[in-house]
Order: sequence, then structure tokens, then C-alpha cells
Amino acid sequence: MNSKKATRRTALAAGLALALGLGVAAQASAGAPRTVSGSPDDNITRIADFYGAYIDAESDLDSGGKLATELRSYYLTPAYLKELKAWEAKNHADGVLQAQNIPMSWKVTDNGTADYTEAAITLTWGGGDTTKLVVDMTRTTHKIFHIGTKGIGGK
Repeated sequence: MNSKKATRRTALAAGLALALGLGVAAQASAGAPRTVSGSPDDNITRIADFYGAYIDAESDLDSGGKLATELRSYYLTPAYLKELKAWEAKNHADGVLQAQNIPMSWKVTDNGTADYTEAAITLTWGGGDTTKLVVDMTRTTHKIFHIGTKGIGGK
């Protein structure tokens, strides 16, 4: 095919897409604003806030270590903080992420329970691999008391 025919076909395809409204729809959806909401009384929001802030802090090479420590103190029960430090010493990894690296993204999903909140955390790494964790949080103090591959209920 010569270049004149290729140019005409490209122009025809572009004109057809615009006539059908495909170009406008693609532009509108790409720039649509996103909304994130939450509540301090909602444990899923609190767990998502913790993971978001923690991963941000760990990603900050300048002063993230201090903030990550403060976030742990604020969101985790004192007893679990001690348990987490022991896990880290044994496994040579970050206990909150249960890994040595920092994920590219995360997702928090409510697993539900009556006496406490259990959330599934999906961490996505640079190559697209994922790790699934379960986080358990008290309903009264809104503190994390367990992070692992299974929740305390065995899920």
C-alpha cells in the first residue's frame, strides 16, 4: 500500500471515530475527576487510610521512617506492635507489608465480622504480582491487632 492510500485510510478512520463520537467519549472519560470518601468511624476507611499513609511514608526516602513509626504507634495496638517487631526480626521484612519492598498500589476490601473488622488487603507490586493480607481491627478502639495471610478467624 502506498503512503497516499495509508494517509487516506487513517484520515477516514479518524473521521469515522469522530462522527460516531468515539473521540469525545474517550477524552471525557480519561479526564473525569475521581472521588474518595470515608469516615473516621468506619474501620475499612481507617485501614485504607493507614495503608495509604504508611506506603506513602515508606516511599519517602527523606523522612518516611519517622512517619511510618508514628503511624504504627497510632494505628496498631501496643501488644500487636511488639508482636510485629518480633515478626520483623525473624523474617527480615516489613511486618505491615509482609515484604521487603514497597508496593505500587493497594486495595482494601471489607471481609466483615461481628466482633471486629476484618479487611482483605491486596498489594500490587511493580511487575503486576499481588500479595493478599488480612488485617483485623477492633471495633471499639479502631486499632489494628493482627496482620497476616489469614485473619484471626481463619479466613
